[in-house]
Amino acid sequence: MTPGAIADTGYTFKPSPYSSHAILVDSLPLKGDGRRVLDVGCAGGYLADIFARRGYEVVGIERVGGCGDSFPEGIELIETDLDADLPPVRGRFSYVICGDILEHLRDPAKLLTQLGEILEPDGALVASLPNSGNLYFRLTILCGRFPQHDKGLFDRTHLHFYMWQGWRELLETAGYLVAGRRVTGVPVGLALPRWSSSAVVRTLEWLAYLVACVWPALFAYQFVVTARRSRL
Repeated sequence: MTPGAIADTGYTFKPSPYSSHAILVDSLPLKGDGRRVLDVGCAGGYLADIFARRGYEVVGIERVGGCGDSFPEGIELIETDLDADLPPVRGRFSYVICGDILEHLRDPAKLLTQLGEILEPDGALVASLPNSGNLYFRLTILCGRFPQHDKGLFDRTHLHFYMWQGWRELLETAGYLVAGRRVTGVPVGLALPRWSSSAVVRTLEWLAYLVACVWPALFAYQFVVTARRSRL
């Protein structure tokens, strides 16, 4: 199976080097050497598959039926209600991945606290988080609109709309300290899929990423954070 090949879930791998998926993958060492990764909200397993191919032992968690019709072989899958308590999992993990999932949960602090209990003492949480302070989000609200989209900053299934300060406070409340933060720019290719592979779109995505790095509060589309437990 190749990244992006899973279409049943509605979520696919975002191949742009400036996407949250690319930054999530880049946040972990290139070689897994048997270290364990828990992929929370793993959808069809596109990130889990990449990590497994790099030598990590991967466990995926997803809602019942949320993985589509296929899932990568050799990866343990746990299907559960992520708004309920974290289900029993075997052992501890060097990394917990929360890719585009926390904003969908009723009580993300509860899940984050439970995830901290199964991290190795020197383990890390790596999460991608939407930025509701993004200029597009602000201007849309200023114009009196709050659209309901299938994806993106106005995803109809989002329950939390935080700027950076709100996400940091959530992590700290759940017992984490932010060790690193990276950003993504506006995904121009997703807005213009017909021309996503063109040089113009690639250049626009590069520019969007640079602007987001310079002024993340206003131009970051997502934050990708690495956090470690503050209370052991």
